Amino acid sequence: MTRRYEKMFSGLEKKNEGAFIPFVVLGDPNPAESEAILETLIAAGADALELGIPFSDPVADGQVIQAAGNRALESGASTGVCLDILAQVRGKHRDIPIGLLVYANLVLRGGIDNFYARSAESGADSVLVADVPTVASKLFSDAALRAGIDPVYIVPPNARDDKLREIAALSKGYTYFLGRLGVTGADREMETPLSSRVQLLKNAGAPPIVVGFGISRPEHVRAALDAGADGAIAGSATVSIIAGNLGNTQKTREELSAFVRSMKSISRG
Repeated sequence: MTRRYEKMFSGLEKKNEGAFIPFVVLGDPNPAESEAILETLIAAGADALELGIPFSDPVADGQVIQAAGNRALESGASTGVCLDILAQVRGKHRDIPIGLLVYANLVLRGGIDNFYARSAESGADSVLVADVPTVASKLFSDAALRAGIDPVYIVPPNARDDKLREIAALSKGYTYFLGRLGVTGADREMETPLSSRVQLLKNAGAPPIVVGFGISRPEHVRAALDAGADGAIAGSATVSIIAGNLGNTQKTREELSAFVRSMKSISRG
């Protein structure tokens, strides 16, 4: 394990800060611009990155991220191309944690051990397989751990107490807590996370808890942190900036920078 998440969360705790983690789809809107976008997010102050590998049937994603995946696929962003982009960014940024969000078909297609090994070689710290339930997690977790990758699992807000404890035991690196039910999308706001759910996860020994889904404004980040979470992930809101400025690279970078700075600033103190 790289321990990048551990070092990041420990450093932020000492500064009384929460983590802000933007999500984008690798290869969106094309491989060349995708790498520049990741550099922009890092330069603007992102504490970590969560990166999707485009897939043709992303069942957990709403229209915004589905469209990003389609743009990436149409531009030639295969899994191999996406991992090459990741490797280029990792070569310049040795310390920032970087997670992958993928679907099981992408992991299994070329052999599960091969996928995790390639992800580790490219510089990934974690992999979240969005469509794998905990009952089927062992195959994926074992392969991830063999490669030195943290397996990350999703906690639904309505999960039973025993399920929360199970996910707490399975997750490494960080724990992905859903801010609401449904698919991704900035058009539906986060439902305020239940502090008791977050506390139960912490009592069960879960790694740092990051809230995703419905995070689109600074006040959502603040609400997640006030509920006891250690950070927040913004996906659709980040991707929407890319979609809204296609063909205008400079404006894309300017708006992404402003967005990350605003979301990160609220996480301090």
